[in-house]
Amino acid sequence: MTIALPPKLAPEAAQAVLQDWLALEQAALQKRSTATVNTASPWRSKTGLQGILGMLEGQIPPAPMAHPMNFFLVEVSEGRVIFQGRPQPAHLNPMGTVHGGWYATILDSALGCAVHTMLPVGRAYTTSQLNLQLVRSIPLGEQRVQAVGEVVHCGRQIATAQGQLRGPDGTLYAHATCTCLIFDIPEDKTP
Repeated sequence: MTIALPPKLAPEAAQAVLQDWLALEQAALQKRSTATVNTASPWRSKTGLQGILGMLEGQIPPAPMAHPMNFFLVEVSEGRVIFQGRPQPAHLNPMGTVHGGWYATILDSALGCAVHTMLPVGRAYTTSQLNLQLVRSIPLGEQRVQAVGEVVHCGRQIATAQGQLRGPDGTLYAHATCTCLIFDIPEDKTP
């Protein structure tokens, strides 16, 4: 079975998409919280969708590692999440290309947060398996890429999701699937 991929956009159309992405990013960054997360307490009383929307709206701090990785949550709906980012020179491997860990981190974030949007109050997830396929190198000058994560299945204990990492012209850089374990949020033991 062959899956038809969308055609690559012409430069003018890709530039229009990039402008839309930049506007989406600016709106998200204006609301973004600068606080840091140190407990699960903000998540205890919210559904997963409320929690991830809370991050987008600046009510809940983002994961601290998103800042040095230079990517941001820009869109949330039930079962679907988009992170957007731009690799920096600090994300290069010794050969001068974007390290596979950057691809894995942005895609794992999109996939896991998509799963989280499906969870009821008091439940959380952790990635138990990430399958990543790098298709091509992201040019260091690429203005932005988007990691779109979508839930395939969400049960009581196991969830699966799939995602793609694309440029504004439609270029596919990577795709991934993940399996997540779902569990009750543990009690907070901090004094």
